[in-house]
Amino acid sequence: MLPQSLAKASPCDPTFILGCAPCNVICSIVFQNRFDYKDETFLTLMKRFNENFRILSSPWIQICNNFPLLMDYFPGTHNKVFKNVALTKSYIWEKIKEHQASLDVNNPRDFIDCFLIKMQQEKDNQESEFTIENLVGTVADLFVAGTETTSTTLRYGLLLLLKHPEVTAKVQEEIDNVIGRHRSPCMQDRSHMPYTDAVVHEIQRYINLAPTGVPHAVTTDIKFRNYLIPKGTTIMTSLTSVLHSDKEFPNPKTFDPGHFLDKNGNFKKSDYFMPFSAGKRICAGEGLARMEIFLFLTTILQNFNLKSVGDIKNLNTTSVSNVIVSLPPPYQICFIPV
Repeated sequence: MLPQSLAKASPCDPTFILGCAPCNVICSIVFQNRFDYKDETFLTLMKRFNENFRILSSPWIQICNNFPLLMDYFPGTHNKVFKNVALTKSYIWEKIKEHQASLDVNNPRDFIDCFLIKMQQEKDNQESEFTIENLVGTVADLFVAGTETTSTTLRYGLLLLLKHPEVTAKVQEEIDNVIGRHRSPCMQDRSHMPYTDAVVHEIQRYINLAPTGVPHAVTTDIKFRNYLIPKGTTIMTSLTSVLHSDKEFPNPKTFDPGHFLDKNGNFKKSDYFMPFSAGKRICAGEGLARMEIFLFLTTILQNFNLKSVGDIKNLNTTSVSNVIVSLPPPYQICFIPV
């Protein structure tokens, strides 16, 4: 539900509200409950995630990535990242202990319960991956990977829709024809909404959220195209090279939903669409993220018209950071009830 200030069509920075919704989705999956947007615990979690995402996009972190020894000898914002991670894991650990005390193996309530049950089932397996340490780490990863990434995509997406009102109008027309105004959008609608589906894909392609994906490491020596990659070598994937390929997408620097539409207006898949990385270690939350982006954007456009505070010609859609993550420039938006 949008805050009262948005309902009154007041100009606002959408960062907070667009961060709350995805975070509460993760809370529902992991803890079986969502938080009120004024809950202090929830606000603290949000603050830590936002702070870490901002720091990880800074030039200092780029330097640390290239020269990691600097982190051992120099003070810097990276220490704040470590502190935020430690505090978040401490909170998760407390929630796990609460779950352990009230666990019913015949009635799992959420992700933590399912993981704890699996731990009990494999308690005699010395090589089991289902450990308390991995549970804490996995839940932390779900929050980090499932909150800010989706939030940033939605925030960047709304900026692009502000910049391109003709695209927004076509999406709203499709919403009216397929969904109407009397029920909420659902995932079954997507297959009947080729233009909206194309817009969602184009938003993710255009913003190129994680240009190099998440670093991975090879688990054994491997030969690839006559190159020997030693065990433990960090591998970075250039997702930009496919998402912004001019061979697949004409004018890749231009926001154009037509990149995912055929000549008849039907949705067109592309093997070059891989914002969630590639290979067996592709983002585990891809399905959830794609569902959230579609449902949140269609719900917003079903209920609101978007209005820029100033002239849309002056709206800047160029990322302010495009090394680890691509962040949209700050902007104000008005949500006008339909």
